[in-house]
Amino acid sequence: MPELPEVETIRRGLEQKLNNFIIKKVEVCRNSTVAFPSNKKDFIKGLRNSLIYKWDRRGKYLIAQLKEVQNENTKFDLENSQNNGFLVVHLRMTGYFKFIENSTHPCKHTRIRFFDKNNNELRYIDVRSFGQMWWINKGLSLNKIIKGLGSLGPEPFSKDFNANYLKKVISKRTKSIKAILLDQTIVAGIGNIYADESLYSAGILPFREARTIKKNELIKLKESIVTVLKKSIGSGGTTFSDFRDLEGENGNFGLQTNVYRRTGKECRKCGNLIERQKITGRSTHWCPKCQK
Repeated sequence: MPELPEVETIRRGLEQKLNNFIIKKVEVCRNSTVAFPSNKKDFIKGLRNSLIYKWDRRGKYLIAQLKEVQNENTKFDLENSQNNGFLVVHLRMTGYFKFIENSTHPCKHTRIRFFDKNNNELRYIDVRSFGQMWWINKGLSLNKIIKGLGSLGPEPFSKDFNANYLKKVISKRTKSIKAILLDQTIVAGIGNIYADESLYSAGILPFREARTIKKNELIKLKESIVTVLKKSIGSGGTTFSDFRDLEGENGNFGLQTNVYRRTGKECRKCGNLIERQKITGRSTHWCPKCQK
């Protein structure tokens, strides 16, 4: 599943590529991809004649701010033009976007297509079809309609995410620290890959009870999370299966992982073999010597 670095990589690509992209036509190839409104015709009608003004990210959600465009041949003031709500996207396990100039016939895994007046296409492809999209009209609450969005914890790069916050939320938790990092209500955007890599960088065993982690370790863990995520964003995210950026390119961070998917290989620091075990149903990788 795309995690924070992959979603941020896509957000940056969308913002750069879709400059002045006004949606003139929407084609829904799979109805279940539209989570809201319940009627796909309302989804299509709501998005038509919308300028994708700005892309944001919250956790693993992509959020596009929309502006209403009545007549694109006349000059309009973007800042003061009418808002047309938000397009929200969750890629889930295998979803990704592709920008196509002069649209071509879609592949069988194409779920939703957005076109501008020049027939340029923003295509959403999703092999396993778990991804979802919402068009939230102005005046409606994103957090109320999308429950997962409303329950997210702080962003790893925000000032609210620090050692004091971590100490407070884990002080009585008997869950493993790995399970805590995967909990989106505690910290937004971290998944399996970056939980493993951050714990390795901080020297903390993934199956330690969260409440046993000391303050100095939490300081190091917070720093490790931020460093690992920034490094991955700089590498365009991680590709082990389906992730692609807007140009169809793989992320390169997978070449730099220290423990994730390196079971039986030598630790880059100490030479011991990387081990693997399932924690809360997720494959977890660690070095038995470097992590305590």
